[in-house]
Amino acid sequence: MSLVISGLHVDVETEDGPKEILKGVDLTINPGEVHAIMGPNGSGKSTLAYSLAGHPKYHITSGEVTLDGTAINDLTVDERARAGLFLAMQYPVEVPGVSTANFLRTAKTAIDGEAPKVRTWVKEVNAAMQELGLDESFTSRSLNEGFSGGEKKRAEIVQLQLLNPKYAILDETDSGLDIDALRVVADGVNRYTAPGDRGVLLITHYTRILNYIKPDFVHVYVDGRVVAAGGPELADKLEETGYDSYVAAARANA
Repeated sequence: MSLVISGLHVDVETEDGPKEILKGVDLTINPGEVHAIMGPNGSGKSTLAYSLAGHPKYHITSGEVTLDGTAINDLTVDERARAGLFLAMQYPVEVPGVSTANFLRTAKTAIDGEAPKVRTWVKEVNAAMQELGLDESFTSRSLNEGFSGGEKKRAEIVQLQLLNPKYAILDETDSGLDIDALRVVADGVNRYTAPGDRGVLLITHYTRILNYIKPDFVHVYVDGRVVAAGGPELADKLEETGYDSYVAAARANA
């Protein structure tokens, strides 16, 4: 049982018509594995994240995504979430008028099929907020409204811990975080993966978050496809040499 991406090609609508962004992505994430995808700006990393989550702006033109053996290409965003997929966004959206507490309880109810018991749920929410360094008062505030960038990222990991999906896609969760916030967020992700049966696709530009969240596999992503793969040592190589050689090779093969 795995999250399997096979030959995925994706177009995005532009003013000039459809533009192909993903050009044949193949990737398998098994339970208990952390996969880091690293690549330069504009390589299509976020497009991969949103395509997996079901964003309507992105159109799968060929290929397939299966989650524990079930094809999810045609599932809606909420159906994919109920199937066990979670996306932590690079730029979490603000939802005025919907409190964080109501959002979390509604999401948990939708995924589990029944509402959580109020007494234990409130304790779980408050504990998760405390672990992520957020005051309990945040639960009564509109979701992400007026939150700093770091607070939004912490709130995303609160959702991750409480909803406990099978597979988590973390789209540049480390962007905009100072070193203290980075540790807090990484600790939250590590708590989520601790049972050993959850899969993570961690998308990032930089290796610093990999000092706290240890990947099992590192993939170099250039021009809409995976061009190299290895273990954690590949991230160390990228830190030293950058992406230039991979970008040049991709252009030569285009």
